[in-house]
Amino acid sequence: MAFTIAIAGKGGTGKTTIAAMFLNSIVANKLGSCLAIDADPNSNLADLLGIKSTVSVGALIDSIAKKPDLVPTGMSKAEFIELEIQKAVSEDAKFDLLAMGRPEGPGCYCYANNCLRDVVFKLINQYAFCIIDNEAGMEHLSRRTMRKADFFIVISDTTRVGMQSALRIRCLIDELEFKFKNIFLFLNKVRGRITLIPELANAKFDAVWNLPFDQEVLNLSVKGKPIINIKNSKLLKNIEEFRSKHGFRAS
Repeated sequence: MAFTIAIAGKGGTGKTTIAAMFLNSIVANKLGSCLAIDADPNSNLADLLGIKSTVSVGALIDSIAKKPDLVPTGMSKAEFIELEIQKAVSEDAKFDLLAMGRPEGPGCYCYANNCLRDVVFKLINQYAFCIIDNEAGMEHLSRRTMRKADFFIVISDTTRVGMQSALRIRCLIDELEFKFKNIFLFLNKVRGRITLIPELANAKFDAVWNLPFDQEVLNLSVKGKPIINIKNSKLLKNIEEFRSKHGFRAS
């Protein structure tokens, strides 16, 4: 079973950057094979990882829903989807990437989406680790597209709006009865002492972790350069400290 780290939060809080940093930590420490899943339709994880994504799963599901005759004779739709998703994985020397995307337009997606969940689950477990960068907000939770994770990390910035969004995500996890082994709150871009809003301070998180503002990461982001190979970074050092304290390793 892959050790799965899923990351969610309001748009702009830095969840994709944190996902890339977790992958950086796994790769740098040679902890095991890793699959990165970009589940945000506004995909930019590939850019931060310095890898070119080929085709999105959303585009694949879109084409099958609109043209069911694409499935070859003698092959079930589930088998065809599994084969095509395997082809959609972008391979790097140190990790693999799967971009989910989002299907659009008319068509029946129910069966294809059910197959998709099963196939992605099988794919994940071919790796030691899986990092999932979820789409912004809470829609992916309400759709129940991701039901289990070893670490579920809610990202917030230090604004009240960001904290309120993190609180709503935490409440929805309980409401939908997801099976996340550990749920953490990460406060990103911290420059000094901060105070949680009272409701969030009383929420059930296994730990609250502060991530420092990192000018080097910001500079690379502004230039559109990947951060996967960053070495001397306050943010990466902080992620390493989290890993040392809370530990994550392949099963």
